[in-house]
Amino acid sequence: MAGRLPAAWGADVADLLRDHPADSLVEQPAYAMTRAVTVAASPELTWRWVCQMAVAPYSYDLVDNLGRRSPRELTPGAEDLRVGQSMLIIFDLVSVDPGRQWTGVTRPSLVSRWVGPVSVTYAVRPAAAGTSRLVARMVARERGVGGWLWARSLAWGDLVMMRKQLLTLKALAERDARR
Repeated sequence: MAGRLPAAWGADVADLLRDHPADSLVEQPAYAMTRAVTVAASPELTWRWVCQMAVAPYSYDLVDNLGRRSPRELTPGAEDLRVGQSMLIIFDLVSVDPGRQWTGVTRPSLVSRWVGPVSVTYAVRPAAAGTSRLVARMVARERGVGGWLWARSLAWGDLVMMRKQLLTLKALAERDARR
C-alpha cells in the first residue's frame, strides 16, 4: 500500500490509513492522494512553514506563483489562519486545528461543476525526537469514467507539484531549525 504512485508518495502505511478531514468532504466515490515527508524540525516550526501557504504555494513558482519566488523567510501573521480564508489560490479553508492541520475545499468554478470539489488537508504530527511528519491528503471525486480519468490525471500533476512543495517546506523548516 505505501508508496504506490500516483496515489502516494513518501507516505507510510500509517499516513495512508490515518483519517484526515479532507476524506469526508468529497462525495464518494473518491480518490485520495497522500504525500508525506519527515522534517528534521519541531512540529511547531514545521507548522509555521505550512501556514506560509497562505502567502505563496512553495512549489514551482514559475508555474503556480506567476514567476514570483515564494518567500524564504516566515511572514509575520501568516500563522493566523481563519475558516473562509483563501489558501493556495484555489482552496477556501473549512477547518483549522492550529499546530496540527488545515483543510480546504476548492471554491466553485467551471471545472468543479463538472468534476466536483477537491479537498486537501495539510497535517503536521510529532515524529522521532525533534522531528515532525508533514502529511498532505488531497481527495477528488471520481464519479463516472470522466471523474475517474480526472482524478488520475490530477494525481499525476499533483504528485509533481506537491512533491516539490513539501520538499521546499521541509528544506526551509530544517534550515531554520539549524539556525
